[in-house]
Amino acid sequence: QVQLVESGGGLVQAGGSLRLSCAASGRIFSTYTMGWFRQAPGKERQFVAAISSSGGTTDYADSVKGRFTISRDNAKNMVYLQMNNLKPEDTADYYCATGRNLQSVWYWTLPDRYEYWGQGTQVAVSS
Repeated sequence: QVQLVESGGGLVQAGGSLRLSCAASGRIFSTYTMGWFRQAPGKERQFVAAISSSGGTTDYADSVKGRFTISRDNAKNMVYLQMNNLKPEDTADYYCATGRNLQSVWYWTLPDRYEYWGQGTQVAVSS
């Protein structure tokens, strides 16, 4: 069993930055791919970014490439999402997630592949 707890959300003006953190429980954290998703009101959950177990491979949604950076610290069981140049359309609840069936990067964008989810943290970007 893996438990995930996000933090770091808040209200920021357009062009600003936030750093989201996700604390994971469990000794197997370092073997799992980690992902970030977001969900805006009335919209489906959307892939944001993912990082391989070693941290050597990352993937991003086109809408955040060049602005967001995902990273992880396996010694601390933490994964981060640095968000720069935020836009009003980035407003959403942000979730970290993980699972055992993410061996292929082709799976990383699919919410159904992730077994464990955090409770989410709110990000609001004002114009």
